[in-house]
Amino acid sequence: MNSFEWAVVDTEIGPLLLAATGEGLVSVVFHADPAIRDQAVARLADRLGATPVADGAGLLAEPIRRLAAYFRGELREFDLPLDWTLTGGFNREVLKELTAVPYGAVVGYGDLAARVGQPGAAQAVGAAMGANPLPVVVPCHRVVEAGGALGGFSGGRETKRRLLALEGVLPQPLF
Repeated sequence: MNSFEWAVVDTEIGPLLLAATGEGLVSVVFHADPAIRDQAVARLADRLGATPVADGAGLLAEPIRRLAAYFRGELREFDLPLDWTLTGGFNREVLKELTAVPYGAVVGYGDLAARVGQPGAAQAVGAAMGANPLPVVVPCHRVVEAGGALGGFSGGRETKRRLLALEGVLPQPLF
């Protein structure tokens, strides 16, 4: 049977569960406390048809290093191998286009829809952002409403605000 590696890393936005296959990083899960972690690992095992292996030193070593550098403000582009198994069709097309939105920039839902040739599909882009299996690395936090409002975010609006502040789009949050 195939396997995937997973690990939980502490970050400035809370614990993130990372998972990788031999193809690349396959999943990033926000707020990975033990209950969320256990559910996410079981769901990944089912969806991938693979055995989970807790290991941050193998396939995840480089993603963990790069995330740490990102949160220190030293990395602006992840440039990691990604496993797109958990998404497909329109969602995958939108998420791949999203990878072209640079650090420190934002794009509107409608603008992103237009970039993939579906100018009337802003709501579908929102759904694709909510289903993004690779948040932070595939930067759905950089997608905002047409008027510049934050919009929704699977990791919560405060997490989105903190990521955008880290990238210099918004003022730094008060802690």
